[in-house]
Amino acid sequence: MRRNFLVLVVFLAALGVGAVRGQVGTEPTAKPAAQPEAKPAVGGEAAIRAAMAAQAAAWNHGNITAFMAPYEDSPETTFIGSTVRKGYGPILERYKQAYTSREQMGTLSFTGIEVRLLDGSCGKAEFAVVTGHFHLERGARGAAKKDDGIFSLVWRNGAQGWRIVLDHTS
Repeated sequence: MRRNFLVLVVFLAALGVGAVRGQVGTEPTAKPAAQPEAKPAVGGEAAIRAAMAAQAAAWNHGNITAFMAPYEDSPETTFIGSTVRKGYGPILERYKQAYTSREQMGTLSFTGIEVRLLDGSCGKAEFAVVTGHFHLERGARGAAKKDDGIFSLVWRNGAQGWRIVLDHTS
């Protein structure tokens, strides 16, 4: 119960940060500008950035299962898009149903990634809020029509390392 409450608090904090910056509820009108040269990442930030780079590479090779590797394999893992889906399995199936061919998947890129590490009660980074933009360059569309948008992710550092426990993509 405490863990679910903490995840909710972290998620709401992430939404508040986006709202203050004017990003919540808005979509870029053009392809997002290239991310400026990244500062060196350390610790949890480096692990998260590496996982996201691996996600994009997996997507760009048409491997949805590998793309999902950073998500926590739990019935509590949540994806918020046009609907709310709970559970690793249902989220994986949603991706597989929405992107049925390599052409529909296209090429994924992330830009404007910001990682904010949040200390837990032990004084070490236990959660992270990650925000940014995504872009799909593709020639075909299936059930998924959106090519550009924003996302906020809540990552938790647990026994399996850093894992996404909540994904809000719009």
